[in-house]
Amino acid sequence: MPQDAYTIGFIADELQGLLKGGKISKIAQPEKDLLAFIIYTGKSSVKLEICLSAKGCRINIADGETVAPKTAPAFCMLLRKYLQNAQIVSVGQIDCERIVYIDFLCTSEFERTQMRLYAELMGKYSNAVLTKDGIITGALKTTALTDSAKRILFNGARYALPEKQDKTAPGNVEALKKTLENISGDAAAYIADRVLGISYATALDIVETYGEKVSAEEINSYICGGLRAPCVVFTNGEPSDFKVRSADKNALGFNSVTEAQTYYYAYVTAKREFTDSKRKCEAALSSAIKKCEKRLANIQARLHDCRDMETVRLKGELITANIYAVKKGDEFYEAYNYYDEAGGKIKIALDKTLSPADNAQKYFKRYAKLKRTFTAVSEQKKDEENALNYLESIRAHLNAAENTGDLKETEDELRLLNLIKTPAADRKKDKTTPFREYEKDGYKIIAGRNNISNDRLLKSISADDLWLHAQGYHSSHVAVLSNGKAVPDAVLSAAAEICAYYSAGRGASKVAVDCCARRLVKKPPKANAGFVIYSGYSTVLVKPDAHTELLRLN
Repeated sequence: MPQDAYTIGFIADELQGLLKGGKISKIAQPEKDLLAFIIYTGKSSVKLEICLSAKGCRINIADGETVAPKTAPAFCMLLRKYLQNAQIVSVGQIDCERIVYIDFLCTSEFERTQMRLYAELMGKYSNAVLTKDGIITGALKTTALTDSAKRILFNGARYALPEKQDKTAPGNVEALKKTLENISGDAAAYIADRVLGISYATALDIVETYGEKVSAEEINSYICGGLRAPCVVFTNGEPSDFKVRSADKNALGFNSVTEAQTYYYAYVTAKREFTDSKRKCEAALSSAIKKCEKRLANIQARLHDCRDMETVRLKGELITANIYAVKKGDEFYEAYNYYDEAGGKIKIALDKTLSPADNAQKYFKRYAKLKRTFTAVSEQKKDEENALNYLESIRAHLNAAENTGDLKETEDELRLLNLIKTPAADRKKDKTTPFREYEKDGYKIIAGRNNISNDRLLKSISADDLWLHAQGYHSSHVAVLSNGKAVPDAVLSAAAEICAYYSAGRGASKVAVDCCARRLVKKPPKANAGFVIYSGYSTVLVKPDAHTELLRLN
């Protein structure tokens, strides 16, 4: 990302026009390296974010709500103390530096003072520093006198800018000419290493615009000319960068650099949240599945131990049938197995310290114990298999998830199973995630996103609507809202293809999909979320297809 001084200069200029005269109404620090300011500009409220992480440092306008922690961090409390209700006087950039400053007019009951917040957007050295008359009031990342730091950043110290880089300023054409005399190798890398305020991405755009033998005048014109054509460039169909201007003809244009940046970081943030949330769910689910499989293996081992229980009972019966032939002190007895049509014999081990009757009772007691174990463990096996099947259904929906909306209810489902330990009370209550909605030939098709969503879908449709589910796979429930009318084959086929796509059989060339009227679908009492039984169905064989061209709401 070209978060260099060149790009930041345009952003600071646009923020000046947007935020000047605005009033701070809310300050939050949702993450340790992220500050959020809600600013009322006189027309509307906007959210200004200052991200100071090593990766993705930026100052930008953002959309969406800010979820603040219950206890505000110390630096956030400091900003609230001094900047709450303050008016923004100006926004600017330190010349050729990746530093944006915001000047505030702070009014209290006793005085009116001016304060300045520096946002240093310098990779792993990013920081936010609040000053008054050049003296540091507080910093997000401070240094101590004992630290061997090049800059002193603590309360009461005078604020000093970072050391100047030994590079040529783009505004000095004569110095640029001397710098470019020995240009060699990768021209973009050479320019980025020697010209102040230019990242490699920007230098690459300069070279693509003017060629490898770019002149000092051309660099000066590109950087200092003020020409802008804000855009977001794409790689493999996904936003990969935002730029002030680009030679890429397929780039998506915007009215301002700020708008391009907002669009790009909205995508980056949503993708990161989705990835983090999915990874958390996958880790919790995989752990639960492994435990369930381990319990099933133990149960199977215990059932294996019970495999000879009928033989144990038979030995007890044969001892009883031959009670007068068995003698105390014998170590074994060979008896005719009257259950064996061939009339074979069976060798029975005996405890020579016990009487024949006691030996028989010993076998009967062992049989009773094995039978009790078999009965109990068989029930446990059934419960564990149901539990594993349920967890696998969650995994299928997790694999089919495409955005954070798809994961919200899955997270809640895992939370109800105590697989994710974050208390639900600590999360802001989210609205119910809507179904995926499609339209085909005037018919509305809806698809659930997870088990909880599937249950809601089942309750929301009428008895005569068409209901679909992939046969033999965990899948989303899909419904065609037919209003009692016959569903055309083309609509049925599209709904079945969507159902197959959002199933565990997505990778198959063909998937069988069952369909029936909603009234033929029943949810057993106390059944797991998403589990139903159905009858009177027909089956269609289709190729999985997301049908994004029919999508109305994703």
